[in-house]
Amino acid sequence: MKLVRYGNPGKEKPGLIDDDGQLRDLSTVLKDITPDQLGDKALARLRKLKVDKLARVRGAPRLGCPVAGVGKFIAIGLNYSDHAAESNMPIPKEPIVFMKATSCIQGPNDAVMLPKGSVKSDWEVELGVVIGTRARYVSQKDALNFVAGYCTVNDVSEREFQLERGSQWDKGKGCDTFGPIGPWLVTRDELPNPQKLAMWLDLNGERRQTGNTKTMIFGVAKIVSYVSQFMTLMPGDVITTGTPPGVGMGMKPPIFLKKGDVMTLGIEGLGEQRQDVIGFKL
Repeated sequence: MKLVRYGNPGKEKPGLIDDDGQLRDLSTVLKDITPDQLGDKALARLRKLKVDKLARVRGAPRLGCPVAGVGKFIAIGLNYSDHAAESNMPIPKEPIVFMKATSCIQGPNDAVMLPKGSVKSDWEVELGVVIGTRARYVSQKDALNFVAGYCTVNDVSEREFQLERGSQWDKGKGCDTFGPIGPWLVTRDELPNPQKLAMWLDLNGERRQTGNTKTMIFGVAKIVSYVSQFMTLMPGDVITTGTPPGVGMGMKPPIFLKKGDVMTLGIEGLGEQRQDVIGFKL
């Protein structure tokens, strides 16, 4: 299934995308797509629905983050060797884990706002993993069984905040609007192999990133297992798993986001995003 949330910010309704690409309304079945709806039993009930009986949603409404109430937004750094190289950083021996503020989460096509004082804001197309079942000290062999599904994430980053103002990456990762997620959540039964997905990002119509999840240093199963050794992963938690090469910081000379830029990005089978870049405003 492809699960979505649509409507104005804070007033999103639950929906799904049918086999013809049509948005269908789920609000007569459940109030929202919350962490409680991401377990195997809850998803199995949704799969039994007669989709053609659900009302079609007309037009092209705004899409929000496909999961409401994300508890933790966890990120993995330098998870592609060629991205580590362009960042002039060593290939990590263990996954690099940091957090993005949940307040940065937004819809896939909402505008990205440059933070106050930003001089080095950057883009990063990434595979997002949504946890469906509480995971604590899980094995790599069993790790994917705890995943509800997958989504596209743009891990927008302010590099000066991240790298030049102390050692905490979080400062450059959690700015407002820096976490576009979606357009939809694809349940894991439709994506049995997350390590074979093409991914891309364009800036103003020019291809900047081209990659594939098969080149990850640490695959999804390893990441879920590893993170679960340090914190309990709860339903609705999102892990964004690193970016391939082609970020602005790695360009020669570097290129960073400015007001008026447009980012478009996508992952095979997981849909596309589009964000206008706007200036700071309170």
